[in-house]
Amino acid sequence: MDFAEARETFFQPRTGVAAAAPETPALRLRHVLEPLAMVSVWGAPAHQHLTKAGLDFLTGYVGGRACVLGDPSPGVVAATFAVFEPGLAGELWRGARAACSVEDLLGVRELGGGESLRAALEGIEVAEIGRVTRSLRGALDAAGPADLAGRPLYAGLRDLPWPTDPHAALWHVATLYREHRGDAHLGACTAAGIDGLEANILTELRIGFDLYEYTGTRGWSPEAMDAAVARLAARGWIADGGLTPGGRAAREGIEVATDLAQQRVLDALGDELDELLVTLGRWADRVVDAGWFPPDPYKRAAG
Repeated sequence: MDFAEARETFFQPRTGVAAAAPETPALRLRHVLEPLAMVSVWGAPAHQHLTKAGLDFLTGYVGGRACVLGDPSPGVVAATFAVFEPGLAGELWRGARAACSVEDLLGVRELGGGESLRAALEGIEVAEIGRVTRSLRGALDAAGPADLAGRPLYAGLRDLPWPTDPHAALWHVATLYREHRGDAHLGACTAAGIDGLEANILTELRIGFDLYEYTGTRGWSPEAMDAAVARLAARGWIADGGLTPGGRAAREGIEVATDLAQQRVLDALGDELDELLVTLGRWADRVVDAGWFPPDPYKRAAG
C-alpha cells in the first residue's frame, strides 16, 4: 500500500457522526498524543523520507515500529503487533528489512517524525515544546523501571537515545506514551482470553465502525473474521452484527484494565495533566488540520 492508497482508505469523510469523547484521563491523554506520535507515518515530510528509503506506507509503518526491537524475527513482530494478520505483519517486516538496515529504519522514523512536527507546529516557541516534553518524560521516568514489564515496544523505545532536536524529542515522547499504552492494552486483551483478531472486532464495534470495516484493513481474511465473530458470539458478546450488553461490558473492562496499567504515569503527571491535555490537544488539532493524521474520529479512537 502506497501513501496515496492509505489516504484513500483512511481519509474518507465521515459526516454526521462522532466517536465518543474519551472519558478517563488516560484515554484523554492517548487521544491528544495519537496524532503527534503517528505524524511519522502520515506527515508529508515523513512520507518523503520513507519513499527515499524505499519504503511504502505499510512497510514504513511496520518497519518504523518494529525496528525498536532490534532485528526481530517475523514471528516476534507479529506477536507484538497482534492486531495485524500474522503473515502480513511478518511479510511487511521482511520488506522493510530488505529495503533498510535497522539503523536506517531508526533514522528515517526520527527524521520524519521530527520534521513533520516542526512543520505542523510552526510558530510555537521551542521553549514551550521543550517544557511539555520534559513534563511527559519526567512522568515516564518517575514510573520507574518496573513499568517496563510486559511492554516490549515501549522498552525498545526507552533504550534509544533521546533526540537532541526539540521537535523530534516531542515526537519521541509521544511514541513512548503510545507504545506504553498499546503494550498494556494487548496484555489486557490476552488476560481476557481475546486474540488480536477478536480485539479488532470488539474495538471496531465499540467505536461505531460497521462490522469488518476496520478489521478488514489489517489483512485478515473473510473466513478468519467470520470464525472470530462466531467465537465471540459463542461467548455471548456479539449478536446481529453488534455488541451485546455483555460484550460491551467485557470490552469496557479491557479499557479499565489498560487505564490501570498506566496509573503510575498518570499519578506522576499529577496536577500538570489538565494543562498538558489542553496544550497537546491544540497541537494535535494542528497536525490534523495539516492533513497529516486522519480526520475520521473513528480512526483516531481505534489507533
